[in-house]
Amino acid sequence: MAENKQLGKQSVKFAHPPFIRGAASVVGTKEAEGPYGQYFDEVEQDPMAGGDSWEEAEGKFQERAAELAIKKAGCKTEDMRYIVAGDLLGQLMASSFGLIKLERPLFGVYGACSTMGESLAIASIITEGGFADNVLALTSSHFASAEKQFRFPLGYANQRNKSATWTVTGSGAVVVSAESEEKNKVHIVGITTGKIIDYGIKDNMNMGACMAPAAADAIIQHFIDFGYSSGQYDKIITGDLGLVGKDILIDIIRARGYDISENYMDCGIEIYGKEQNVQSGGSGCGCSAVMLTGYILKMLESMKWKRVLFVPTGALLSQVSFNEGNSVPGIAHAILLERR
Repeated sequence: MAENKQLGKQSVKFAHPPFIRGAASVVGTKEAEGPYGQYFDEVEQDPMAGGDSWEEAEGKFQERAAELAIKKAGCKTEDMRYIVAGDLLGQLMASSFGLIKLERPLFGVYGACSTMGESLAIASIITEGGFADNVLALTSSHFASAEKQFRFPLGYANQRNKSATWTVTGSGAVVVSAESEEKNKVHIVGITTGKIIDYGIKDNMNMGACMAPAAADAIIQHFIDFGYSSGQYDKIITGDLGLVGKDILIDIIRARGYDISENYMDCGIEIYGKEQNVQSGGSGCGCSAVMLTGYILKMLESMKWKRVLFVPTGALLSQVSFNEGNSVPGIAHAILLERR
């Protein structure tokens, strides 16, 4: 009989945790000018990345991040049994066109800005389950392609609300591999898959408020399922709640009897400096992805952190849903990372 790896209501705890064999981050110039610029692998000076459209540019970011992650893992493209990837664009345009040259089997996924968490979770299940030795998980976002699809054309030059966030231009990719003899690697110990949570918020310029309840729900359920207290993590890291969402998250979790304020950080708040005029912070699939591959994994690899709960956050809206007056539900996935 197969070993039961289900834990609690929403979690999985791996018997043989897969590990991250290689990771890479490719960002734009604005991201490189922020406080974490030194941690990113490559900076693309041309926002079009040599392409003819913003969507093509985002695909090229994914292509480069994928190639670099595979190289850093000491692998070849053909060693990747599967790719798990997604983005914010309609029909996953960046992933579909950006990864076509790799010629590997692809699972296209969509979790809005939580996509890196979803990709990692699925890649981990595939490898730990014995269905693949190596799986490439990645995502991306691009400021201009996101503005074009969800908000206003850049030439409109609209004013931005204080609660608004700035979509990160970048792509992060990781190679997830099955358990081996390798030591001193970052392992994916478990996952807590989030639920869709809708508080009825309709302000698409306040993504933090839309996503914070879902992040709180996933984090609290993770604590319950794994039996951990908040203090047992070096860091609890959300994807892109920003300054507004951060306060909401902390308040909701505190009301449930947990306090994460001492070891909490948000990728969206961290990725840009205060002088960069990004209102509430950074956002987009690429936000948590490049912070994971550029900074968080390095902190784990250097043993500065030993256990991290990585919680990418997503707002599940589309052009259609917003224009029809629907609210903006949120979702978040919690990935338990440990250096072993």
